[in-house]
Amino acid sequence: MEQDLSAFRPSKLWRRMPLEQRIDAAGLFWADEQSADQQLEAVGSIATHMKFRPRSVLGLADDRKARYLAGLPNLSDAIAARALVSYHLARQRPMMGAFLDLLGIPHENGLIAEETVPKPDPEKLRTAAADLAAKYPAPDVALYLATLVSQDPDTWDGLAELPQTQPVLTSA
Repeated sequence: MEQDLSAFRPSKLWRRMPLEQRIDAAGLFWADEQSADQQLEAVGSIATHMKFRPRSVLGLADDRKARYLAGLPNLSDAIAARALVSYHLARQRPMMGAFLDLLGIPHENGLIAEETVPKPDPEKLRTAAADLAAKYPAPDVALYLATLVSQDPDTWDGLAELPQTQPVLTSA
């Protein structure tokens, strides 16, 4: 039976984040050199929504662009996914590393070292998610686990039904 993972689309996860967290993530997104393609798309989205010229958006300070991006009513999955990754890499590395350690997945400071990761055993996933939730705030754990599902559903779909992932799906 194929499970519906549409609730894990990056744009949906983004909308469920509190505004201040979205502003923080958007600021990290604008500072991320790996996000150039998505930044251009974001400039276009902000310009369209605010009825600005793209050149005007480009000239804004990053904190203003972050506030505008965080306040957009709709964000593409590509921009939201990149912003979520930027946020986790900057703010949640200890938690990312702890989760991968619990699963026995090799990593470098929370970044998975291998190109492909074998699908974790469901029981191991349950135990690792519960252990992580005992050590880190529930909203942070839920957002991280949901982001994993959104980034690689083939590997991480086992996280979708876990109670530790649910707070991010039911908030807002």
